[in-house]
Amino acid sequence: MDSTPSTLPKRRLQGLMLFSILAALLSTLFLEALDNTMVGPALPQIIHQFQGADRYSWVATAYLLSSTIVIPVVGKFSDQFGRKWLLLGGACLFLLGSLLCGISQTMDQLIAFRALQGLGAGMGITLVATLIGDIFPPEERAKWQMSVNIVYALANLLGPGLGGWFTDHGPLLTPFVTNMTRWRWIFYLNLPLGIIALTTLLLLLPSDISERSPNPDGRSIFKRIDITGSLLCMSATTCLLLGLTWGSSQPSAWTSPQVDGMLVAAAMLLLFFLYAEHRASEPILPLHLFRNQVFAADATLALLVYMILLGLAIYLPLSLQVIWGLSATSAGISITPFLLSITGGATLAGWLIAIRKRYQAILIVGISIMACGVFFLTRIAPPTNLLALIICMVLAGLGIGSIFSVLYLAAQNVLPLTQLGVGSAVIRYLGQVGSTLGVALIGAVVNQSLISSGKQTTATFVIALQHGFLAVLVFCAIALLAACFLKDPPVIQSPG
Repeated sequence: MDSTPSTLPKRRLQGLMLFSILAALLSTLFLEALDNTMVGPALPQIIHQFQGADRYSWVATAYLLSSTIVIPVVGKFSDQFGRKWLLLGGACLFLLGSLLCGISQTMDQLIAFRALQGLGAGMGITLVATLIGDIFPPEERAKWQMSVNIVYALANLLGPGLGGWFTDHGPLLTPFVTNMTRWRWIFYLNLPLGIIALTTLLLLLPSDISERSPNPDGRSIFKRIDITGSLLCMSATTCLLLGLTWGSSQPSAWTSPQVDGMLVAAAMLLLFFLYAEHRASEPILPLHLFRNQVFAADATLALLVYMILLGLAIYLPLSLQVIWGLSATSAGISITPFLLSITGGATLAGWLIAIRKRYQAILIVGISIMACGVFFLTRIAPPTNLLALIICMVLAGLGIGSIFSVLYLAAQNVLPLTQLGVGSAVIRYLGQVGSTLGVALIGAVVNQSLISSGKQTTATFVIALQHGFLAVLVFCAIALLAACFLKDPPVIQSPG
């Protein structure tokens, strides 16, 4: 197996063509990531219309599950068959799912169409970052790969606010959209923007932009597809995400047979998956990737940064409501500095990496700043003023942004072009899992603290939130340790 670092792609894009392709790729990514969190505020209206309160969580869970389970499979297939047509196929599935979600008439229809939409989104979210690696050589990736993570983070953080606005104030289009069905705009919004992006990629993105793994002939490709590994990976991921999602729904759920059974099944399926991958000729997840120190450290960071991001994104607004008494809307607006600092941190770190051609020292400084911000959050309590909290947010956001600037860059710079797909997919997959895992673990800490206190007062909520932020601080410490193993590979240097 070729293990040499990636080199220049076969074809360089320039000028308006390059700008148009990048704009289309990032627009596709933004829409697909946006729908992960945009639906939440619309659920009360959807439940009222469809009378499906017993299945309301599945509107979000179906999308999360289907978009996550497809990531490793698509990453590997893109290395074998090329990326353009897989990306376009995923975009078509996403747009079709969006249309069907918008016109759905029952809760079951909406859940099924959300799963279809999620399959397309998972394909797009995986391949956009990989195509950035195809388009740019190693010495230019730093300033472009950060845009992928910035767009993804922005979409996740802006999603709830935009979803709430469209649900309450979306334009009327009688008889298709009425006062009670304004939530349908959450899905219809994807169609015009998505079609423009899809058309741009169809016309301008070269089919040969990516390297494919060598195969003797077309028939051999299909014979070497890792069907067993694909099924085991998807099954293990489904059980894990369902177990974490159900377990975090309420404190007592972690001891329920349903949750325990799902988590045990996930562990067993994971063991079978690892065994299958060890024996497969073309594994969905080549285990030898993790023998590379840089890739293993980067994969760990991918898991941790989304655990940190989602933990803060959920519990910072809650602290603003509990400690400072802000409304839900005001609390959402007040975390804007956190959002902006993530973007600023990624931009600054990407700029420094592009200049210095090194990222380890920059990453260690960024994570240290993040850890300082989270440490101060563990001390937040009345009568701390709001400005102090905003400063903590900014410090944490700067560090998160610095990690985002490195994730895909570090992985892609130590992999050959024929493995960019599977390597990028591992990073994206662990980020998806980290989002759910972080919310579940921090939620468990906060809920356990509330149960132990036996009271439901402002003071006990403050202590519980401090414990939650302490869990985030532990994640920061592990991330700092992982960064120490993320050595600067020589390939990041500009040639000559």
